[in-house]
Amino acid sequence: MVIAFIPVRGGSKSIPLKNIKPFCGKPLVCWNIEALESCTQVDEIIVATDSDEIEQTVTTYQYKKTKIYRRSAENACDTASTESVMLEYIQYAHLADESIFMLVQATSPLTETIHFSEALSIYKDKNYDSILTCVRNFRFFWNENGTSMNYDYRNRPRRQNFSGMLMENGAFYINTVKNIKQSGNRLSGNIGIYEMPEYTATEIDEPDDWIILENLMRKHVLSKKNTLPPPIKLFLCDVDGTLTDGGMYYSETGDELKKFNTRDGMGFQMLHEVGIKTGIITSEKTKIVEHRAKKLNIDFLYQSKRNGGKLAAAKEICEKLSINLNEVAYIGDDINCKELLKSVGIKACPSDSCKEVKNIEGIKIMKREGGNGCVREFIEEILR
Repeated sequence: MVIAFIPVRGGSKSIPLKNIKPFCGKPLVCWNIEALESCTQVDEIIVATDSDEIEQTVTTYQYKKTKIYRRSAENACDTASTESVMLEYIQYAHLADESIFMLVQATSPLTETIHFSEALSIYKDKNYDSILTCVRNFRFFWNENGTSMNYDYRNRPRRQNFSGMLMENGAFYINTVKNIKQSGNRLSGNIGIYEMPEYTATEIDEPDDWIILENLMRKHVLSKKNTLPPPIKLFLCDVDGTLTDGGMYYSETGDELKKFNTRDGMGFQMLHEVGIKTGIITSEKTKIVEHRAKKLNIDFLYQSKRNGGKLAAAKEICEKLSINLNEVAYIGDDINCKELLKSVGIKACPSDSCKEVKNIEGIKIMKREGGNGCVREFIEEILR
């Protein structure tokens, strides 16, 4: 069994809650989680945290192999070592000695599935007790006494003729449970090295690191995967269960009422300010929605559109704007939204949506429920 272990505290000082701060549009810790979820050699992913916010963020994504472990306060303080929480979990979970335990650092988001897969293959094929990740550094180093450490300054080598030095980049470490328990350390015995690309050298610790690594992520990872969606030109939204809480309210005279959230309304204004068109597509037909759409200056309102009718309405709007569905963002909550959700470039749903919607591939599950600001949450994520 291969366990990937990601320790993430809530108490980061230099960058508050950095582990869930959006990094290239996604919470930082999620980059490693998703790379590990795609690694067939990894059986289980453990996110060890002391933070309610981190737990809530990770669980909203409904990963298949990922579990939350609530680490003790003692092993989540500034002075606690990573080894201490590793040993705490190993004891808690009663892991078998022969299990492979891979420590993964969320502060190295450029680690990809192929890196985990290759390192695990090396570990299993070769006679190593443990493995660490390194990058090759081509800098010249000196001792404090004025002597050169890794080259002869009288015969300065050209870069292409210089082998450089291996530098630990802190991305991940592989060992067995037995070795960790015996040594109390992430590394022990005959140590092997898995060499990673030079651009993975930096770990996120300070705000400047964040800026550097986001640029490196776009250049070296996102560009080749082509995972960046095109700019959004149209924002579409459902009503019942999304802009509202889905409740049916009636006055004494039998008038139907709906409760909207003013924060969602401000979100639509934010979209208008940056030139993104807006639309509402709903299954029902009421004057209430018509009045609300008018107040929010919604560009397109389509009512009485069920199931396939919602997708047809979206295509009609796209034709009017000369755009395609990849340039559309849509948020909906129930099965009559599924067809449209599957077709758009960016898709989202409230946290209390039906299971069928939450299971749509690539959907973003908001932290907030329908009628409680989930639309504003989605809009803010898009604009970020």
